[in-house]
Amino acid sequence: MKYVKAHDVLPEEMVKILQEYVDGKYLYIPRKDENHKSWGEESGIRGSLKIRNNEIYKKYMDGATITELTQEYYLSEKSIRRIISKEKLLCS
Repeated sequence: MKYVKAHDVLPEEMVKILQEYVDGKYLYIPRKDENHKSWGEESGIRGSLKIRNNEIYKKYMDGATITELTQEYYLSEKSIRRIISKEKLLCS
């Protein structure tokens, strides 16, 4: 997230009022509910992980062992097992 200077986007009167409450501190202003983006939506990581997890499941179904998958994807055995379980539910 990129910071924006209050003086660049707010009227001077509003900046003065905000200074009464949070002088010199950072202030987070949340998005409106209708503009809220879910985790990974903007960066694309959610889609990348979905593709990766599906790949892991397919390799497992094609005979790859848990150990092979942990080494290939640099994930723990527990993570690989969790991914396989979730993908199995999605495919059934």
